[in-house]
Amino acid sequence: MMSQVDLRQRQQGQALVLGLLLLSVAMLAFLRYFGLGQVVAAKSRQTHALDAAAYSGALVQARALNTLAYINRAHVAHQIAMAHLVTLGSWAALGGTQARQLTMGNPPAYLIGMMFGPAHGAAYQAARRATGFDRMAQTQGELAQAYASHEHDVRQVLLKSQSDIVDSVVGARLAAIQAVLAANYPEAGATVANHLRLDHDNWFGYISYVSGQQYLRSLVLDLSHYYGFLSARNDTAYNNWSVDARCPALRHQLRRRGNTELDATGRWQSADTLSYHALRSNKWVGCYYREYAMGWAWIPSAATQTMQQDHVQNPPDNFSAQDFWRWVQEATDWDIVSGSDNPLANSKAVVNRQRWQGGGLPAYFDIHRGAQAVPLGFSVSWQYPGPQGLMVSTRSAAETFFDRPQARNDGRTEMANLFHPYWQARLAGHALDTARP
Repeated sequence: MMSQVDLRQRQQGQALVLGLLLLSVAMLAFLRYFGLGQVVAAKSRQTHALDAAAYSGALVQARALNTLAYINRAHVAHQIAMAHLVTLGSWAALGGTQARQLTMGNPPAYLIGMMFGPAHGAAYQAARRATGFDRMAQTQGELAQAYASHEHDVRQVLLKSQSDIVDSVVGARLAAIQAVLAANYPEAGATVANHLRLDHDNWFGYISYVSGQQYLRSLVLDLSHYYGFLSARNDTAYNNWSVDARCPALRHQLRRRGNTELDATGRWQSADTLSYHALRSNKWVGCYYREYAMGWAWIPSAATQTMQQDHVQNPPDNFSAQDFWRWVQEATDWDIVSGSDNPLANSKAVVNRQRWQGGGLPAYFDIHRGAQAVPLGFSVSWQYPGPQGLMVSTRSAAETFFDRPQARNDGRTEMANLFHPYWQARLAGHALDTARP
């Protein structure tokens, strides 16, 4: 029989074999997990890089849309400035014609002060300092040049800038994505753009070119109401004296009329008049108002614009050859009994109009109506060689969205638009990523 000692000697070395087998398995497992760890690390690196790149692309979109919004607001600001300029020009021209009538004494300043009070008389006298403002001299020339400068900025600067921004967004977005990937993979060099693909991109058709007459007009008009200088300039002063027993309720009137308007073609115009309406009567027409034009001005900004108030094209310089009332009956359809306008001053304003040049409300870019409820988004996929010959594929998505920093005061929900610079960027939902050989 084999002794216990011999049995132990014959079993020596078997544990070593088992140990080596276990070590081999452990090494294989270690190598496997090491390789898997490399893939996971490569995947993590690529995911973070592509997320950063996609976010940067969405940020480019947000900055572009916010810039378009600021430019649209600049469009509105230029229109308000142009309205102020044309109104200021009209006021200046009114002062110039008042100064002329004051010098001629038609009507005399003392008569206005006597009939309507010293304040109106003093105001009429003060018009003397506006002598020459109705001519196309320095004052009117400078105002017209300022108006033309705004028109140039709108058409040649703002419109061109908007078009350039819209045309460059796709290229700038791709460049930003590539730049971020290149910064994270400096070893890739020029090959960083290989296997880079953008899809599910709704940029094209998201914004549209809109006629200024379509929506910009209402916005400009709404904002113009905040400026008292652009409001209607209508006032009537009445003399206290009873003039004629046939019309005991009627009195002499001093009528100031003026308005600044944006016409149907989107062009500004401003008219200002001042007239003394002396109450007269005769046996043919009874009581009527004889108008004495004291000041007038009309500044249109297009050849097609017309004076909306009552007027005629060629009024007489004076009425020495024919009574005022008779001329009105023969040449006009004016109501010189119950009318409330200054038709003779309007007619003189038409004759002496000073036309400035304006192109009307500009076109602009805004969010397409069918896209206002969805964000502006895209997805991007990228493949890059990883460890052990694997091609690591990653996908990311980002979007640009409209979000007010605080709720509207009226409690209404504001749709996405290009008049408020509230565009931001964020990552969107990811598609499944894969790593394949």
